[in-house]
Amino acid sequence: MNSLGLFPAFVSLQTLFTLTAYQLNDMAAAFSQEMESGLHGSSQSLAMLPSYLTCPTGREQGIYAALDFGGTNVRAMLIKLHGQGRFTVLAQRAAPLTDRLACYDYTTSRTTVSELFAFVCTLLAEIVPVHGTITLGHTFSFPCRQTALNDARLLHWTKELAVSGIVGHNVNDLLQKALTTSGLTRIRPAAIVNDAVTTLLTAAYTDSTADIGSICGTGHNTCYLEPHFPGSSRPMYINIEAGNFSAVPANRFDDLLDAASDRPGSGRLEKMCSGRYLGEIWRLTCLDFAQKGLLGAKQFPQQWQTPYAVTTQDLAALLEASPAALVLPPTLVQQDQLFFRTAASLIVVRSARLVAAAWTAVLRRIDPELSRPHIIAIDGSLYEKLPGYAAAITASLSELLGKKASQISCRLAKDGSGVGAALAACQGEN
Repeated sequence: MNSLGLFPAFVSLQTLFTLTAYQLNDMAAAFSQEMESGLHGSSQSLAMLPSYLTCPTGREQGIYAALDFGGTNVRAMLIKLHGQGRFTVLAQRAAPLTDRLACYDYTTSRTTVSELFAFVCTLLAEIVPVHGTITLGHTFSFPCRQTALNDARLLHWTKELAVSGIVGHNVNDLLQKALTTSGLTRIRPAAIVNDAVTTLLTAAYTDSTADIGSICGTGHNTCYLEPHFPGSSRPMYINIEAGNFSAVPANRFDDLLDAASDRPGSGRLEKMCSGRYLGEIWRLTCLDFAQKGLLGAKQFPQQWQTPYAVTTQDLAALLEASPAALVLPPTLVQQDQLFFRTAASLIVVRSARLVAAAWTAVLRRIDPELSRPHIIAIDGSLYEKLPGYAAAITASLSELLGKKASQISCRLAKDGSGVGAALAACQGEN
């Protein structure tokens, strides 16, 4: 098939995954309305969860344990806060939640809460001092309803995790029980925090103009400093649970992915922009075009038939034209290669533009005229490593905010979840 024959496929692809500024502004306006509703308990999709944390002073000091429980890995860290925004990671241990070579998977419904937290405790035992009591901050990257800094009940799993016995329970109590069972009574869990909040805490520890934090990795979420949270006398970090936003400009492949997910109808924004799902959107799209005879090759890898066989790392390799890219048929014509890379690029750029639209809504809420500087602290592999992702976010913010975009600085807050957990533990101790 020549390039002219593939032209309709490229046009269709562009139509499916290109978002206009008009669409993004519409999304931002709807996001703003949901934020306001969520603060008063009536949102359809944004939980607007209080964190019971406020800005660090920058003078926090001490040694704290930090636990970072995300969608892919678990990390245990021992962190020393020096004050003046400085810190040192004294020790660190990490392990994946799933390891086929080690023959374990702590993400499925077959895993019990006891098994999961016993696994977590083995990591903590390797990094905490043998003697003395140490306070722990726990970054838990899933939506929780908090009533206090150390009381957070899991609302539901995201990122396709399904461990039994945790939803509806106080995660801090479950960890405390596991620590006692493991003989780690010298560890006192004092704070449980969302990873977007710990990312913002880490950035604000060194620069007080940081007032938005976001995760652009396996999952997606955003938090911000709300000056007037109902019922609170001080500014508070609010975990938006942005990934659950539902008024998104989805296409038929997004709908297919959502229908086959663990929780259809929920997490619509996350399913369109986070690392857990970008490869699957690409797989569904390319498989559909191939099955309809719109591409040149007639045979494709068997792995394409398996959901989630294509990862965001595969898309990164494809965008870089890396030898480590997807195993593609040896008969693949040049036009097909261009189609696959174009699909990857469009899906990645769309993700960045959706994130920028959500941030635009937050910025317009906390500073309608954008009259002062703002730092958006970002953690996650998409922003850090995915080719073109950070640049697409910057370009989208400029498109949506115009000249006022000069007030916005996007900064990578690498490993913010660990340091932020330590800062949360410090606030919980005082």
